[in-house]
Amino acid sequence: MPTNKNILNGLERLSEVLKAQLWDQGKVHGLSPIQIQILLFVADHPTELCNVSQLAREFQVTKPTISDAVRVLLKKELLLKDHGPADARRYNLRLTTSGNKLAGELRQYADPLLDALDHLTGEERTNLYATLTKLIFQLLRKEAIQVQRTCFACRFYRGNRQDEHYCQFLETTLSKDTLRLDCPEFEA
Repeated sequence: MPTNKNILNGLERLSEVLKAQLWDQGKVHGLSPIQIQILLFVADHPTELCNVSQLAREFQVTKPTISDAVRVLLKKELLLKDHGPADARRYNLRLTTSGNKLAGELRQYADPLLDALDHLTGEERTNLYATLTKLIFQLLRKEAIQVQRTCFACRFYRGNRQDEHYCQFLETTLSKDTLRLDCPEFEA
C-alpha cells in the first residue's frame, strides 16, 4: 500500500507536468501561466464570476497580481471590460474574438495528461475522480482551497459523501463519476 508521502510525490509530479505545459504554451503565445489560466477561466465560466476579485480568490493570488495580468490581456486585446450598469468602476471580463480563438488553442496545454488518462480503464478513471473529489472536499473544509463550486459544498447536495449523492437542483441521483468539481448551478 502506498504511503501518504508517495501519493503526495505523485501528485506533485502531475502538478509539475501541468505547470511545465503552461510555461511552454506561454512561451509560444507570449503569455504568463496566470494569464493563460485567466483566459481559460473566462472562456469557461459565466461573466459574473470573471472579475478581478473572483479571479484572485480562484487562483489564490493577490488582486494586484490578477490586475497586472488582466492589464496585459486587455492591452493584447484578448479580453474586454464589461462594465455593469450600477457602478462604472466595477467590471467583469469577457473574451474578445481573438481571445476566444486563443483560448481554444491554449486548452491543448493539458493534452499530455489527458493522453495519459486515456490509458486508464473506465473503472480506474471513475475511482481516481471519486478520490480526487474527496481530497478536494477535505482541502476545502480545511480552508486550504478558497473557492470551490463542488457538489459537496453546495446547498443542493444531499448525501453521505460516500456512495449516496443527490442534487436537489437537478433532481437526480449522482454517481461518483458525475459529481461536479466546478458546477455552474453551485450555490454555497
